[in-house]
Amino acid sequence: MKAMILAAGRGKRMMPLTETMPKPMLKINGKPLLEHHINNLRQAGITDIVINLAWQGDKITEYFGNGSQFGVTITYSQEQAGGLETAGGIIQALPLLGEQFIVINGDVFTDYDVTSLMQLHLQAGEAHIVLVENPAHNPDGDFALSHLSPDSQKYTFSGISRYHADFFKGLSTGIRPLGPILRERLSEYQVSTELYLGQWDDIGTPARLDEINQRFAL
Repeated sequence: MKAMILAAGRGKRMMPLTETMPKPMLKINGKPLLEHHINNLRQAGITDIVINLAWQGDKITEYFGNGSQFGVTITYSQEQAGGLETAGGIIQALPLLGEQFIVINGDVFTDYDVTSLMQLHLQAGEAHIVLVENPAHNPDGDFALSHLSPDSQKYTFSGISRYHADFFKGLSTGIRPLGPILRERLSEYQVSTELYLGQWDDIGTPARLDEINQRFAL
C-alpha cells in the first residue's frame, strides 16, 4: 500500500517561520515533521510514499531526495503556486497512488499507528477518516462519528485517512477543499470514522510548535 503526505500548504499562520520554509519541514525534537511521518510509515511497512509540493517544495526534495536514505521510495507531486487544497492535491496525485491509499497531513504530529488503516477493506468509493478529541483551537469539532446522528458530539478531523481511489471519481482536477466532500459522503454513508485518543497535535502556530518542543526538553 502507498501513502501520501500532504506538504503543499503555505503555512501563513506559522509566519515568520515559514517565510522560507514549508511548514512540514519545521522541526520537532530535532527532526522535520515530515521525517517523523516517514519514519512512522516505514515502521508500519509502508515504503512507497507520495509527497505533494507547492510552497518552498525544493526544500523538501533537497532534504529527502528519492527517500533511499530514509528507507523508503518517495515520489513527488508538484502543484501550482499556492497549491490545490487537500482534495485537489489528492486528485492530481491519483495516478501515483493506486486503488487504495493512506493520506496524512504533513503539519500534524502524532503517534497514530497506520497499521490499523492498512487492515481495513474499503469498498469502491469509500473512505475512512480518523477523528480526535477537539483541541482548544477547534472546540466545536468537524464531524460526528459515522454511526451516530449528525447532531451528535462532533470531533476534529485528524488529517489521517484512507481512501479508495473511486471516492474521488468524477471530481475534476483543480483547487478543491476536502471538507465539503467528506460531509456530503458521510451523509451518504460512504465514509466510516474512528476516534483516536492518543498523541495528536496540529502544528498550526509558532506557539503550538514551541509547546510541543518544550515537552521533549523536559
